[in-house]
Amino acid sequence: MAQTQVDNLNIESQTLLITPRELKAHLPLSERARSTVAAGRQAIRDILDRKDPRLFIVIGPCSIHDVDAAKDYAVRLKKLADEVQDSLLLVQRVYFEKPRTTVGWKGLINDPYMNDTFKIEDGLHIARKLLLEMAEAGLPTATEALDPITPQYLQDLITWSAIGARTTESQTHREMSSGLSSPVGFKNGTDGSLDVAINAMLSVRHPHRFLGIDADGKAAVTVTRGNPYAHVVLRGGGGKPNYDSVSVALAEQALRKAKVSTNIMVDCSHANSNKDPALQTLVMENITNQILEGNQSIVGLMVESNLRHGNQSIPADLSQLEYGVSVTDGCIGWDDTESAIRSMAEKLRAVLPGRSAA
Repeated sequence: MAQTQVDNLNIESQTLLITPRELKAHLPLSERARSTVAAGRQAIRDILDRKDPRLFIVIGPCSIHDVDAAKDYAVRLKKLADEVQDSLLLVQRVYFEKPRTTVGWKGLINDPYMNDTFKIEDGLHIARKLLLEMAEAGLPTATEALDPITPQYLQDLITWSAIGARTTESQTHREMSSGLSSPVGFKNGTDGSLDVAINAMLSVRHPHRFLGIDADGKAAVTVTRGNPYAHVVLRGGGGKPNYDSVSVALAEQALRKAKVSTNIMVDCSHANSNKDPALQTLVMENITNQILEGNQSIVGLMVESNLRHGNQSIPADLSQLEYGVSVTDGCIGWDDTESAIRSMAEKLRAVLPGRSAA
């Protein structure tokens, strides 16, 4: 008698993937890259510990879809980073995975050719090679840790990690973050609630045990030590911003009450700019003024920036893509980026060394 199938009813196929160890052997971490990652992480830890008075700014494209444009941006950002390094630590945003509310392009790792072929192994190679080249150029990088398997392939090249508003509440992502080698920022919920980020920070500092994969791609019980360098990222929500001085003060109170880090990072995009990329520079000005007026808690910013302003839809004919323009959230262009960063550095250069721990 034929048996009724009950397993994998909705699985069409499965393909073996290169292991983390194999990918790292193919694209090994050079000593120059290792030094960049280690120095960048230590600098951010020192900022969070208030040993370093600078602000760190995670800045760059909403998502990477064009490797050449990303490299072009990186060359410009490295030059700017060297110019303002006395007051600002610039970290390039290199986001390879995009959470989708429904459906859409899921990022360079999942669909590197932007044609629904989902050549994930190619995407991992392309992503690691790009991160390696940036680190070898002396530029620290940041990304969103979205898929819990991906860090095994890329985390050794990441200086700072973000957990997005949609995944901050996820126990899987909290457990994963407790084992990340980089400092990690948790965004408040999409409704603007800070509770999910606070709960995440409480969770991530403790050890966890969960299912994952090892360097050889085998299923493994992962045991973590806990990550002491977690902090909140205010990104607005529920159609309202939360970067203003009153919202920041309320966040400080909530963080103190929960006995977690009162270090605050402000995401200048999303609801904080009403999804209008041009408003990001105004958020940067506001944060600068808050610090000039005595704020002690804000230690970092996130800015969505690209070579050119705005965004574009992905055309059927990919040759029609406009160079240096985001295919996801809108970004400010390079000229505005350069101007805003220089202005912030100039205004805060004399003030930052005198700040105390919040």
